[in-house]
Amino acid sequence: MGSSKKAKVKSRRAAKSDRLSSLPLEIKADILSRLNVQDAVRTNILSSAWRSTWTTIPEMLLCDCTYTSCQGSVTSAPPKFITLVDMVLSLHRGPLHGITILGSKNYHDVFGRWMHKLSMKSPNSVTIKLTSASRYRIPSCFFSISDLEHLDIKNCIISLPQMFKGFEWLTTLDLENFSSTDSDIDNLISCCPELSVLVLKSFEGISCLNIRAPELEILEVDGKFEDFHLDAPNLETANVTLHKAQEYQSVPVVHCGKSYLKQALGSLSDIEKLVINGYFLTYLSKGCIMTKIPAVFDHLEMMLLEICFWDQREILTGRSFPWDNDFGPMSLWDQDQTSIADLTLQMDHLVTVSVNDFLGLDYEVDFVGKLLSWAPVLEEVKINVDCTRAFSLGSKVLKKLLALPRVSDKAKIIVT
Repeated sequence: MGSSKKAKVKSRRAAKSDRLSSLPLEIKADILSRLNVQDAVRTNILSSAWRSTWTTIPEMLLCDCTYTSCQGSVTSAPPKFITLVDMVLSLHRGPLHGITILGSKNYHDVFGRWMHKLSMKSPNSVTIKLTSASRYRIPSCFFSISDLEHLDIKNCIISLPQMFKGFEWLTTLDLENFSSTDSDIDNLISCCPELSVLVLKSFEGISCLNIRAPELEILEVDGKFEDFHLDAPNLETANVTLHKAQEYQSVPVVHCGKSYLKQALGSLSDIEKLVINGYFLTYLSKGCIMTKIPAVFDHLEMMLLEICFWDQREILTGRSFPWDNDFGPMSLWDQDQTSIADLTLQMDHLVTVSVNDFLGLDYEVDFVGKLLSWAPVLEEVKINVDCTRAFSLGSKVLKKLLALPRVSDKAKIIVT
């Protein structure tokens, strides 16, 4: 083969091998987005055509898990990971749709610098989960990100700047293991007019949790608080768990006309799924008990109430809910054996009930008996035995259950 033919073949081979480099920038960025960030950055040395492609990747996931096993001590931050995050935040030339920073080491020395650089990029979605060391204080500059739509932060301190104007486009707010104040968390939520998903877990410093969110559709609250106000007329799913921050007692407050049930759930006309756990029903049963909740639950499909069976005020509060269809399950969580024999209620529309973690105690059997006597159209009481304990219900308990009188001819008891 002549030299001219060899040159042509070589030229054709070079052209074929460099087809990837000739692709449009957005396609190359899409290719690199399927790699981890470390490998994407390494493509910088391939050729001039790839040199800055990684800086246009719209989604960035930065995790120190690939560095912690071989670099640094158990608690110190890996230098290479710090360098990587600094490089991404400094050189990325957007638009940056989303960024996730995950770390299990102490990054307090660099956190402020990272947040300042991040605020200048104005991403649409931010996820920060730095789980080691004490909580990280979110600097004021972070709250100036105007295009934020999704915010997910773990292990942080929320302190709003005085000039905070809100996140106009934020739809999802997920905060876990954080501290704040009543006023700051109130302002943060109320200044997000498009907020549709709100998750608040394991928080400190909040006494009165006030949630005002007209577009909110999904709510999950899991923490300690003393008072709870909810104004969310479009809420569809609510899961509220109150942990024991004090000795809650569901006793009426003398001369108190306040309805805790109304201020917490009175606006939920569109609710489809309602879950009440922990001591939240105890909280709701304080003050003035209403015969009926001041909301029309026309869309309610599933309701779970964690009821303390020995507390008649909790049962009366639970009676305020519209037991019109297949609402359940009802879970017990207290093992006090006080009887509820004197309590009389009427549940004219209750069809199906599930009782979880059943142990066969006398007060549990009494409660099932009351349900059978309260509900004239009841069709099924499903009893789920506590699976965490290595025992089965004895024949004596089963005979008691089967012998319970019932006002509904269709009522049956199923033990699983």
